[in-house]
Amino acid sequence: MRNTTNRILYGLSFALILSWSPTLRAEEAAPTSLPTPAVTMAPAPTVEAKPSVSSKFAAELYGFVEFDSIHDSTESFNDLAGNGIIARGNYAAGHQRTIFSVRNSRLGFKLKGPDTEMLKTSAIVEMDFLGNQPSPVSEAGFVTSPTFRIRHFALKLDTPFVNILLGQYWQLFGWQSTFHPNTVEMQGVPGQIYSRSPQIRLSHVFASQPVNVEVAVAAVRPAQRDSSIPDGQAGLRVILNDWKGLHTAGSTGTAIDGASVGVSGVVRHFELPDSAAATASAKTKNGSGISVDALIPVIPATPESKGNSLTLTGSFVRGTGIADLYTGLSGGLGAPTPPSTGSSTATYSANVDSGLVAFDNAGNLHTINWLSYMAGFQYYLPPSGRVWLSGNFSSMKSTNLASFATPATPSTASKVFDRSLWADGNLFVDLNKAVRLGAELAWFRQTYGDGVKVHNYRGQFSAFYIF
Repeated sequence: MRNTTNRILYGLSFALILSWSPTLRAEEAAPTSLPTPAVTMAPAPTVEAKPSVSSKFAAELYGFVEFDSIHDSTESFNDLAGNGIIARGNYAAGHQRTIFSVRNSRLGFKLKGPDTEMLKTSAIVEMDFLGNQPSPVSEAGFVTSPTFRIRHFALKLDTPFVNILLGQYWQLFGWQSTFHPNTVEMQGVPGQIYSRSPQIRLSHVFASQPVNVEVAVAAVRPAQRDSSIPDGQAGLRVILNDWKGLHTAGSTGTAIDGASVGVSGVVRHFELPDSAAATASAKTKNGSGISVDALIPVIPATPESKGNSLTLTGSFVRGTGIADLYTGLSGGLGAPTPPSTGSSTATYSANVDSGLVAFDNAGNLHTINWLSYMAGFQYYLPPSGRVWLSGNFSSMKSTNLASFATPATPSTASKVFDRSLWADGNLFVDLNKAVRLGAELAWFRQTYGDGVKVHNYRGQFSAFYIF
């Protein structure tokens, strides 16, 4: 009787343990002395795990991890070359440089909602690691401990009548980033309009099946805050919905876009004191620019047929006082300084960024002129379009920069450049939906104010994990 009671208690205890331990597997719990029937189970369906992002409203995480390895023929540029000055006649001009960097990696969130029938709301929050570094900073610190910075922080309100954008986003000038070229190199490249700024933008799309027409106006952070007047920008863009091409903007932004042409303009105001004296008078000057851009699918593409597609991009820009709309463009021109006033001993401090305006020897204020154009192609190889070639060419010229080098003499003209040419060729390979590899060969040439031409050659290999 006691043995029977013990067996019952043992069985109840074992059952209690099983019910208390839900993570215990059946094959581990079953007594080894008891045979278990063989049961064939169908395999569970495979479900692709997708990351989730928690937010008060709908949120989408996106971005990419980027690794860049760069070799330059001169010691002129960092990882982001932009419109920096190529060294001439010194040690840096005759020696090479190699850079490894991850600073161009990017992280962003697209936020959506809440919506009503008359109002749809959204926002974008995007950062990278190309922020301003403290000065001085070690070489190791510059590359391995980069500064996290804002790229886009903007909210959007869409109504049936007008769309409103408030915050930092692409400049309307150049209809960025619709017409950006495809290149492995970190943008903006020489001759490319590439800039973001806080703004208030109003736009509307007149939509139809064959054609969409978008019009927009914007009040943008002034190029000089002490001018007290925001920049004014406006644009018109036409999109052909039935003529689509495969287009990659930069290195990672691949999409199928309709053929489009955009025209945009900017007007701005500058106001500087004419001396360092407390009684100084104001010198004023207006700047302006126009940009004409195009995206042309020569061999169209569809989501089902991406291979053997060819897309062209192009941009033409003419303006004055618009150097900051490019990347790092000053031509080497220093801060504007009026001619000596004789009696004043105070130090003149320019209240505007370099490269936008300059004084002549008579004390008159002038804006710096720039003319640029850029053309590029992207050819996606058959059958899948996962391998493609691209190439770009740009040219820039200033008609008055060299004459405003301070003072305007042959020796100072040798310190600024007023012309540049740039070209590159790229090979991209998508290993899968997330991993992209790219290689580039690029050629830079600048012409200094005294006519001397200098060159830099760049080779770059980059890897991207796009999420």
